[in-house]
Amino acid sequence: MLSLPLKPQHYIAPFCLVIISLLLAIIGPASGELLAYNRIEITHGQIWRIITGHFLHTNFIHFLLNMAGLLLLWALHGQYYKSKQYLFIVFLLCIGTSTGLYFFSPSLHWYVGLSGVLHGLFVLGAYFDIRAQLKTGWILLLGVWVKVLHEQIYGASEDVAKLIDATVAIDAHLFGVLSGSVIIFYYMLTLKKKH
Repeated sequence: MLSLPLKPQHYIAPFCLVIISLLLAIIGPASGELLAYNRIEITHGQIWRIITGHFLHTNFIHFLLNMAGLLLLWALHGQYYKSKQYLFIVFLLCIGTSTGLYFFSPSLHWYVGLSGVLHGLFVLGAYFDIRAQLKTGWILLLGVWVKVLHEQIYGASEDVAKLIDATVAIDAHLFGVLSGSVIIFYYMLTLKKKH
């Protein structure tokens, strides 16, 4: 039976991300003009966009989908994080996803959404499940990699693109998973040094 991670150290950070995303959604188009991932503006020095773009959404359905994903991952894996650690990991995933997009997806000029970060959190949660000796961690890890590779080969779901009123940035999912995997390697190296 699933028991929710209801200690403040487990829910405060995801709750903050929901509030930030909600406030930016309420502000509306003005926040997008100043904060969205925009390749040209980043090239001209507006580097904050590599972080802030992840907390914006194309429409309310996009916002709800990302927040549902965030809450689901909190329910599944929130017990593995403390607030500062969680926020730092999200920060690293934002940087990793945006850096991947900037250097390896030059045709993507504009991006908003948390899905790349969510894919990174998914991979990390699966890893922590595996460390906790839960066999489901391996299923989750394999599942997310199959999903991302499927998207890279066959493209994203057209139904999701219609819902969010934008092209699904499948490369963000790939770079989110890769960024999460880099963080996993860091944890593995740290564990080896302790033993």
